Amino acid sequence: MQLTLGILIPFLGTTLGAAMVFFMKNAMNNKLEKLLLGFASGVMIAASVWSLLIPSISMAEGQGKIAFVPASIGFLLGVGFLLVLDILIPHLHFNSDEPEGVKSKLKKTTMMVLAVTLHNIPEGMAVGVILAGALSGNSGITMASALALSIGIAIQNFPEGAIISMPLKSEGVSKLKSFLYGTLSGIVEPIGAIITILLTSTVVPILPYLLSFAAGAMIYVVVEELIPSSQEGDHSNLGTIGVAIGFVIMMVLDVALG
Repeated sequence: MQLTLGILIPFLGTTLGAAMVFFMKNAMNNKLEKLLLGFASGVMIAASVWSLLIPSISMAEGQGKIAFVPASIGFLLGVGFLLVLDILIPHLHFNSDEPEGVKSKLKKTTMMVLAVTLHNIPEGMAVGVILAGALSGNSGITMASALALSIGIAIQNFPEGAIISMPLKSEGVSKLKSFLYGTLSGIVEPIGAIITILLTSTVVPILPYLLSFAAGAMIYVVVEELIPSSQEGDHSNLGTIGVAIGFVIMMVLDVALG
């Protein structure tokens, strides 16, 4: 039951956020969007540190390894992995008119959804690898700390879901389709979590690398997309405030529940 909840809670956050398209008449307020982007950044930074990197270092110590080596290698590989995906997969960020990745003839709305789907991959991996650690029973990771990460990801997925569906509506997509696209962009999270669990459940020795790998992938998303978007134009201080709030909430969640 706890495993199922851990996998599905983040997806539920995205779905509920995407559903906001049914209640909001116009495009999302620019100030609110900056605040929410900053909030999502803060949650992901704190989750990367408390839920992924610190457990990676502690686990490596327990395995008799040099503590910082798995964390460093995994982190850099995670950044590199997302960098490669960013270069190869055609996608379009909401605040840009220039597609990124390999040239394609995909529709603008499709590339917008791909952009968010791409950035949801590390979140699914993070949830999967920490749940795998908790299931292994000898990694030092508790199911409570795994659920804390799932809840934290779900909290930041709620505004992220709204940030996906509202611009699609502004592009002329119907409310129902905007909701479905927003929801589908988050389906990669439970799928990624399940695949990661299946791959890591019997390979405990490499868990420190996988934890830090997920952290590196998440930090890539924060630095490459979320923070720059929250700092564009006026009212950039709202993005900074959002980072602080999101960071503290995720830190409290992890410490209190972990």
